[in-house]
Amino acid sequence: MPPDSDEHSDPFAAGVSLAAEAALLEARLRLLQEEIGTVDARIEAVSDALHNMSHRTSSHRSHTV
Repeated sequence: MPPDSDEHSDPFAAGVSLAAEAALLEARLRLLQEEIGTVDARIEAVSDALHNMSHRTSSHRSHTV
């Protein structure tokens, strides 16, 4: 028998425990989704900056040649 089997022998207590864990996991999921959104925005900003730098560099080269 596992050492914590008595801890969840009460179905109501097990349900409450699982609901609390689910709420924590949902909160963590929301936090991670927000962080992913932040990273996506940063990637887009860097990509745009690199594109603009590349465009300016190729434009500058065509004017100096």
